[in-house]
Amino acid sequence: MTTAAARPRVLLATFQVLPDGEPGGAALVAALVERGVDAAWAVWDDASVDWAAADLVAVRSTWDYHRRLPEFLDWARRTADVTPMLNGPATFAWNADKSYLTTLGEHVPVVPTLPVDDATLLPVLADALERWGTVVVKPRTGAGGVGVVVLDGLRDDRLEGLTAGPWVAQPLVESVRTEGEVSVFVLGGRAVAQVDKLPAAGEIRVHELYGGRSRPVPVGDETGGVAVTAVDAAQSLLGTGLDYARVDLMRWDGAWAVSELELIEPGLYLDVAPELAGLFADLVPSRLR
Repeated sequence: MTTAAARPRVLLATFQVLPDGEPGGAALVAALVERGVDAAWAVWDDASVDWAAADLVAVRSTWDYHRRLPEFLDWARRTADVTPMLNGPATFAWNADKSYLTTLGEHVPVVPTLPVDDATLLPVLADALERWGTVVVKPRTGAGGVGVVVLDGLRDDRLEGLTAGPWVAQPLVESVRTEGEVSVFVLGGRAVAQVDKLPAAGEIRVHELYGGRSRPVPVGDETGGVAVTAVDAAQSLLGTGLDYARVDLMRWDGAWAVSELELIEPGLYLDVAPELAGLFADLVPSRLR
């Protein structure tokens, strides 16, 4: 517990490959210190970390969670039992399965999404191909573009090597090749920043790992509005408030649609948009116990 004489302490959860946090992570620590908060990066599965000694935990760059989801969710629940955690484990569990897009799509435009498992793989993909022509298959619990396959038909050898299911099937959004994907950061209920992302030639994945490029731009009226509406809808579905969200948007059927709603560990693009460090840090004082 924080005493009157002590500065509050925040632990920023990361994973073992990035012990110092996401790219540009030092800026987030500095921004918190400027706001009178001691902060440090801590590896989420490091048994030596005393999470209960923190006044707040912010899950940031736990970018192996998709490979270890039960273990990660168990850690989040145990940690949230002993110290406050932004967004929290119930939100993480809901957001970890991309089939949430089917429910969210009842309230806000989303890229059409069909759940797929081993039992329904071929019939669902056949239906999706008939509807959309070209189909993107991705793991229902996944991150970083890992396991994404673009199909034009069922006679594709890559179907033999899919990552472990279940999956979702979506149409290939052709605008990703020209307009790319837009990420809007909604912090404390407000759209505060936007990063536009373009894939490399011949790619649809916008991640830097695959040659994608990112640049900060002012928040658009339309994109910001869709992002806030999506977060509001998610809050209603979850029955709880959301401290932070990154809403990824693509132009589908002439309008902006949600392609992902990142509520667990969305990268802040601090290396290209360092101002997000201060914007994220502004959340913290009101959430401290």
